Amino acid sequence: VAMRRFRRGLAFGAVGIAAGAMAQGDAARGADPVADFYSGKSVQLVIGYAPGGGYDVYARALARHMARHIPGNPSIVVQNMPGAGSIKAANYLYNIAPKDGTAFGGFSRGAFLDPLLGRGDGVQYVAAKFGWLGSISNEVGVCAFRSDSGIATWQDMQTKSYVIGSTGAGADSDVFPTVLRKMFALPMKVVTGYHSAADVVLAISRREVDGRCGWSWSSMMAWNKDLYQSKAVKVAIQLASQKLAELPDTPSILEVARDADQRAALKLILSRQMMARPYVAPPGIPPERLKALRAAFDATMTDPDFLADAQRQDLEVRPVSGAEADALISEIYASPPGVVKLAIEAMKE
Repeated sequence: VAMRRFRRGLAFGAVGIAAGAMAQGDAARGADPVADFYSGKSVQLVIGYAPGGGYDVYARALARHMARHIPGNPSIVVQNMPGAGSIKAANYLYNIAPKDGTAFGGFSRGAFLDPLLGRGDGVQYVAAKFGWLGSISNEVGVCAFRSDSGIATWQDMQTKSYVIGSTGAGADSDVFPTVLRKMFALPMKVVTGYHSAADVVLAISRREVDGRCGWSWSSMMAWNKDLYQSKAVKVAIQLASQKLAELPDTPSILEVARDADQRAALKLILSRQMMARPYVAPPGIPPERLKALRAAFDATMTDPDFLADAQRQDLEVRPVSGAEADALISEIYASPPGVVKLAIEAMKE
């Protein structure tokens, strides 16, 4: 009897050891190293503009919701880093920011395109080497003017003198005025150096400048809708490949192009609008963390709470995924040399 009890005890012990080993194996298989890494950490979201403008507002909306889609649920802290039309932030993300997945950020929609088009002054990055998370929206820009400026149509822009406000090199408010002035010989003067889009709008209201070109339609609708609806400002031209349904009678820049080559160059320049609110991780972060950040970005774009937050602020959400961003950059950098040359000439100061 004693021997039978001893053998039974050995059997139960063996079963217990095997069960424990299986449990440990299951736990190991179920462990998430990405979640373990991010748990309890703070992630820096760098935005290349001062507080108050459209880029800043979009970044803060993203920060409020994206963290819960990152494994481990880290906190996300927004850091404004204005300078050189957001090139300062882009250089920081590429060269200085931690490359462990605890930093990502956003900058000018044209930052990926400018080096190709001869606007590489101060650029210390290779666009294709960023870890592209995606863009919250694509965009349509406009040229809009204070109603008492006397500039209300494309014809006015070609025949009357006026002053445009800009936030600096690389920003839409600098790129598009330069292109229009060069391609169409417009009597336009550009005043640069404003810290944010909000400062340019304030300058318009103070009559320091007459208007703004490269004014994001979504930003106008989010922050300056009253100016448009009250007709305090008027839109003269759309800077986009496809016209807005809201502005059916306002021509697009492609409609006024003089020939096929000019139209092709304008299309290349307008490709910057495809990623209106882009976000990237620094190059070289661990692939599994980049994958997690991309997935978290995509999940945020369909998050009902994020979408409700965006709607409350009149922020347009038309997302572009990280994979789509990679494909767009590859396509753009494969453009015919002749088209690139014409675009470069148009963008030179």
